[in-house]
Amino acid sequence: MSSSKPRLRVKGWLDEDSFQELVEFMDYLGRDGPYKLFEFNYDRARKAGYEPLDVLNVLSGLKDLAVPEDLDRMEDFILENYSATLRYENDRLLLSSKTFLKDYLKDIQAPIKYNHELRAFELPPYLYLDIIKHLRSRGLPVIDNVKLLDNAKLPRIINFSGQLRPYQQEAVEAWINNHGRGVIVLPTGAGKTVVAISAMARVNLTTLVVVYTKEHIKQWSDSIARFTDAAGLIGHYYGDEKTLGPITITTYQTAFRYIRDLSRRFALVIFDEAHHLPADKFKAIAIKMMAPYRMGLSATAVREDGKHEEIFPLIGGIVYQKTAAELMQQGYLAPFMIKRITVKLTPEEQKRYDELRKQYFSLVGGRQFQEVLEAAKKGDQRAIEALKVRAQMQDIIQQSENKINKVIEIAKEELSRGSKIIVFTQYKKQAEEIAERLGAHLIHGDIDKERRLRELEAFKHEQSGVLVVTTVGDEGLDIPDANVGMLVSGTGSRRQFIQRLGRLLRPMPNKVAVLYEVVASGTSEVAQSRKRREALEGP
Repeated sequence: MSSSKPRLRVKGWLDEDSFQELVEFMDYLGRDGPYKLFEFNYDRARKAGYEPLDVLNVLSGLKDLAVPEDLDRMEDFILENYSATLRYENDRLLLSSKTFLKDYLKDIQAPIKYNHELRAFELPPYLYLDIIKHLRSRGLPVIDNVKLLDNAKLPRIINFSGQLRPYQQEAVEAWINNHGRGVIVLPTGAGKTVVAISAMARVNLTTLVVVYTKEHIKQWSDSIARFTDAAGLIGHYYGDEKTLGPITITTYQTAFRYIRDLSRRFALVIFDEAHHLPADKFKAIAIKMMAPYRMGLSATAVREDGKHEEIFPLIGGIVYQKTAAELMQQGYLAPFMIKRITVKLTPEEQKRYDELRKQYFSLVGGRQFQEVLEAAKKGDQRAIEALKVRAQMQDIIQQSENKINKVIEIAKEELSRGSKIIVFTQYKKQAEEIAERLGAHLIHGDIDKERRLRELEAFKHEQSGVLVVTTVGDEGLDIPDANVGMLVSGTGSRRQFIQRLGRLLRPMPNKVAVLYEVVASGTSEVAQSRKRREALEGP
């Protein structure tokens, strides 16, 4: 056959319906000896609404009637001329085709650009499986030269040996039912790690776990070894230790730096503390990872800057959530109460604070704090000065005599009852003063890792005592159980509040956790306290 269009010879009985279907995308040329002869006509196919995959599906039903080499030639012709090819080169996911792709791509809600030099569309790598499914659903065959899923399974089936609580099982099922994507929101202490490990064992795929600190790497590694038989499959990828395993644990910082080495290796990526993900630097990890299966874990998916909404297209939206109050009612977390203790600044402190506040509002001109912060980053001098004034206001609050005295007073009362207390503060200087006056264990960012671990271990084995921590304790540290918490200074962050409250909620017989908020009246701390409490209502 000399025609450039492939022809198909059909021998034997061809019923009327099959004949009519064939001539929707083929020209009937008459008989050729014992055969009926057809020639492919792409324009006819498109007018009749037949996409390339539709044609291939019809032809597959003719295997017993058509000449085999004609069918093979027809399939090769369609795949060569009317399909898309997906490949990965130099950190880019590239989509090319001899056919016109724009109509097929117009519904994709993601940045896509055409590279004229490569004659291909450049796609964000995270769209890898989505683009294949999308094009095939539109009837366009896709030749996948990336082949990520060809080696997606773990070397052996791993077994989960833990026992999930009902809400944890619900979380796993919700994620599975959402095609292996989504954010799971559970308060600190509710067992998010166990949920993720169970899901990982369920799908049995090569997995990258991205955590916030190096301390988290050990915690995850220990948990995977404890709840599964996958210990020999675990690699640690950070610092000087860069071992890639079928299950690899890394940090956000390392994953960002070495994304080229990680992008194509894993079918499942788990983002611990997923609220960090929308930060510009870390967002790049989710965009450049090709893993089609994704899970985010967080105590709250809400960020104060509103960027939590960016998690949805990158991971798959919130698929399951429970608040601390809900789990407390079900008996999975200890019941708790929050006591707000108000103290007054001294007359001198209040006078100076009011002067600075007046100056601050004059400088910001009605702008919200986030707007002032962004303006300062761009060099706005009034915004920069406003931040300096605000810092002076915070200094007055944190160094308030009455506030620290009240903290010491409450802590001593609780110690006399045999309580185990964690004092949370934003400031190193304030933490050091409180720890010194109470003879407490102390952890802040300038204390080395070995000493931190010693302090934590000592506090863990005490029946009653005090641990003072700055923001370094909000994430990355396995802080032992306590029944009393004290917020001496903090922000309005709902995430930080939920994390700190969660440190107190591990259930024990007859335990009722108490969280004290020590707030300076007549200052910005009153509004911060009100904002924090909104977290108890859920996202």
